[in-house]
Amino acid sequence: MPDRARHRRPFLGAIGLSLGLMLLVAGGVADRGGTFPLVLLGASALAIGALYRLFPHGPHFALGTTNGLAMYACLYVVIGRAGFPDAPDWARAVGFILPIAAFVAACWLRRRDLSAWAEEEAAADLAHLPRFARWLAMTGLVGLVSLGFPVNRLPATGQGMALILAMAAIAAVSTVSVGDVVRLLVDIAVIFRAVTRRLSRLAVPIAAYSSLWALLTVVFGCLYRIADGLSGGPLFTSTHGPIRVDFADALHFSVVTLSTVGYGDIIPADDGIRLLASIQMLLAQLLLLFGFIEIMRGSRAGLPDAAPREEPTRRAVAGD
Repeated sequence: MPDRARHRRPFLGAIGLSLGLMLLVAGGVADRGGTFPLVLLGASALAIGALYRLFPHGPHFALGTTNGLAMYACLYVVIGRAGFPDAPDWARAVGFILPIAAFVAACWLRRRDLSAWAEEEAAADLAHLPRFARWLAMTGLVGLVSLGFPVNRLPATGQGMALILAMAAIAAVSTVSVGDVVRLLVDIAVIFRAVTRRLSRLAVPIAAYSSLWALLTVVFGCLYRIADGLSGGPLFTSTHGPIRVDFADALHFSVVTLSTVGYGDIIPADDGIRLLASIQMLLAQLLLLFGFIEIMRGSRAGLPDAAPREEPTRRAVAGD
């Protein structure tokens, strides 16, 4: 029982992250009503649940699959609206579900072979990438044909049928190449895991950089506000003319200056404030350099302590 719970815990976490990502994507594509976002969430939840049943010890495969689902949903919405702008909602829903259902069905049919790939913890191996590139080329060809032909001139029903036909072709290609797709998803998941481990080692330098960044923002924001408050006239201008900045405006200007974004909504109109902003920009560059050095040092696991101790030994040997 403890072993089973230990295996289930990471998969539940992966499912939570997966559904959170799909919820975010669903909110992003909900600009034309809520029908398609509901279809997206439902299909994704069913697909992730089915893959949990097929590969109960493969949380990283679930994360890789979610990443693929998110990319697929975004491309489907963009290309679908460009090539099939008047397709009915029911056709969009069917077209979206077809490749997902075909992929899950193919995984179930080949579950014995695919389970070994989904559960492996080895480093990413992209030796099979040429085969995946062929799958990607075939699916891209379907998209090019769909966009190349004047399908958008057809009536709404014709566009819907053309969309379903195109997605059925992609579903067939995905079914044939399911092994290559699964291998690539596993490789992507392994890479995600390696990046997560590196980020955990970078927590301290990232926290230090963030603290210094926040400190500079607050300090210079206060200086801007105090200088403008003590001045006889406005030290800043905007698109509407000279303005007096309150503390919120001063903090906003400090953030924009420190990040060197330059929105242009608040502009320094006094030489002293310009000089103060120049100093803050210089400190921003130095802070960026500091952050880069500390993050690179933190990424070398175990090396910062070993290198200084080995150097005297080498010199002593060379001296002997």
